[in-house]
Amino acid sequence: MKSASRLEKVLTAGEFAVTAELGPPQNSNPEVIKKKAQYLLGNVDGANITDNQTAVVRMSSIAAAAIAISCGVEPVVQMVCRDRNRIAIQSDILGAVALGAKNLLCLSGDHQKFGNHPEAMNVFDVDSMQLIAMVKKMRDDKQFLSGDPIKEYEPKLFIGAVENPFADPFEFRVMRLAKKIRAGADFIQTQCVFDIDKFSRWMELVVKEGLHKQVYILAGLTPVRSVRALHYMKNEVAGMSIPDELIKRMESAQEPKEEGVKICLEMIEKVKNVEGVSGIHLMPIGWESITPVILERANLLPRPEV
Repeated sequence: MKSASRLEKVLTAGEFAVTAELGPPQNSNPEVIKKKAQYLLGNVDGANITDNQTAVVRMSSIAAAAIAISCGVEPVVQMVCRDRNRIAIQSDILGAVALGAKNLLCLSGDHQKFGNHPEAMNVFDVDSMQLIAMVKKMRDDKQFLSGDPIKEYEPKLFIGAVENPFADPFEFRVMRLAKKIRAGADFIQTQCVFDIDKFSRWMELVVKEGLHKQVYILAGLTPVRSVRALHYMKNEVAGMSIPDELIKRMESAQEPKEEGVKICLEMIEKVKNVEGVSGIHLMPIGWESITPVILERANLLPRPEV
């Protein structure tokens, strides 16, 4: 196996995988991670530890991942290109693996203008495609990007990437997915699925190209707590597709949180029936406590033994 992570074992065994987000705090309190980890312990196959999400300063994703590991939760360490050059990225990869990480998700990162340090200088020494290829080179070729050898203890990682089925131009998204697969992605987590029709059309193109046989695709899902959250994602978040019917449904709901959970559960059932989907990735956005509730109600617990 490439990393022998639980996530890799579940996917290669043909089981329906479940990952979920665990967001580090905007402080140095390890108890926050420990508390959130308890919601995910035994309930997910991997916990995404976000990396200064939305370009807001938070606890290091690698440090938070180490805390999660100490709690028995397998992390998917997110790493963005925004804040590091190739030297720092490769150094952090070695450090993350030394601390026990087995999964790495490669992202470009939200632009700093959207965060709490808009005047910060970004790096973007490599892009997400190059980052994927760099990690694969370190793992499979036992080489740094410079070509220098990694003589032993090369980083054995299950390499992840993200894809947005909803951004324009629509047809280009499948081409971009193919490029990430060629670069070395082992699994893909998608943007939040609210528009199941558009997602299904994208997956049809993916299946037509045979890409679902080359990479594991996990559909991203977000339970929302209010119609305000849906409005924000529809109007302020680039590349989102949210049908008006869902907004009307949340507007008329007497219990918006419960309605948001019901919508998420319905989406889970729908994506499970889409050819080529190998699992789901839950992004509850600071609502980690709802993750085990959703998974229980979706009959995705207990997780399979691998």
